[in-house]
Amino acid sequence: MLQRKDLLGIKDLTTDEMSLILDTAAAMREVMRREIKKVPTLRGRVVLPLFYEPSTRTRVSFELAAKHLSADTVGVSAGASSVVKGEGLLDTARTIAALGADVVVLRHPAAGAAEFLSRYTRASVINAGDGMHEHPTQALLDIYTIRDYKGTVEGVTVAVIGDIMHSRVARSNIWGLRKMGARVRVCGPATLLPAGLDSMEVEVFRHVEEAVAGADVVYALRLQRERFRQGLIPSINEYARLYGINQERLQLAHPEAIVMHPGPLNRGVEISAAVADSPQAVIADQVANGVAVRMACLYLLMRRDDDDQTYH
Repeated sequence: MLQRKDLLGIKDLTTDEMSLILDTAAAMREVMRREIKKVPTLRGRVVLPLFYEPSTRTRVSFELAAKHLSADTVGVSAGASSVVKGEGLLDTARTIAALGADVVVLRHPAAGAAEFLSRYTRASVINAGDGMHEHPTQALLDIYTIRDYKGTVEGVTVAVIGDIMHSRVARSNIWGLRKMGARVRVCGPATLLPAGLDSMEVEVFRHVEEAVAGADVVYALRLQRERFRQGLIPSINEYARLYGINQERLQLAHPEAIVMHPGPLNRGVEISAAVADSPQAVIADQVANGVAVRMACLYLLMRRDDDDQTYH
């Protein structure tokens, strides 16, 4: 089992811990294929999704994951909670502790929010995305999907295209993929590439055609328009023309390459409709695998020694 209280980021996980989560997710995927998709493993446990930002895939998959494991869920949206009355995260944490939640799944616009919350509650905290920092379960489901299609992650070439600077998905994926032995290429407008990429052991390309050439996985990132200021790109149309993944560019990749996207899709911007709907796109599988991976995370965190009151 995971010998830690919280799941806050990929950067903190060891390779063995990541492999444990992926292997457990494979077993959970089998549960999802049953006629009755439910096991009593976490009966009596309470999972509290606490989302300060909009979400469909992450929130719903965590709620489904909890229900498949027979846990109870009590969802909280910031817009419908005491947050709108000015309650801070610390007081929310104390409220959560008083309510007796076993796991808090937190999405927050501030980097480090999940780690902050974890210090003030005995509940396990899972980071469901904190600002532009990390999104560990998204990276885990992406790595699981790659391993499922390619048989391994080691030695696989992954081209990550788009808005690297504002993408917590990109950061978590780069750290996770590199730990698992993948070769990672990144490409995007110079204004959307963060400083320090060289220290992350990735290859940086200026032209998307060079980045995609021969790649086993083409990963198109969503353009994070809600996070960046105006002027970083000339226009949406210009971005699509220079960096969008279309059929012509996809043909440069390995013939058996798969196409991935974290969602939601901006069709015609970072990815064309033809590519998104092609047999090479495994976007729907990413969503399904997300439930299995999140089941694994909940299971492994909750099955640790109940007497262990130490924090991660």
